[in-house]
Amino acid sequence: MSNLKVRQQIQSYIEQLSDEKLVIAADFLAYLVEKEGNEATEELLSIVGFENDLREAEEQAATGNLVSFKAIRRNV
Repeated sequence: MSNLKVRQQIQSYIEQLSDEKLVIAADFLAYLVEKEGNEATEELLSIVGFENDLREAEEQAATGNLVSFKAIRRNV
């Protein structure tokens, strides 16, 4: 089933729910979104050296020690 058809089916189900069940559905969808975000975070954290690289990048950004994207593109 295409993404559009799935979204339309979900919308149809939502329109049929009582207010009480709609709150439950919203909570479940929020849980799924959070879980997906956590999985992405776990994937990044599993990359060797990622946390150190991220910390270093944040420190460089905070001190203004940045390189413009244009400068990087010219060197490629």
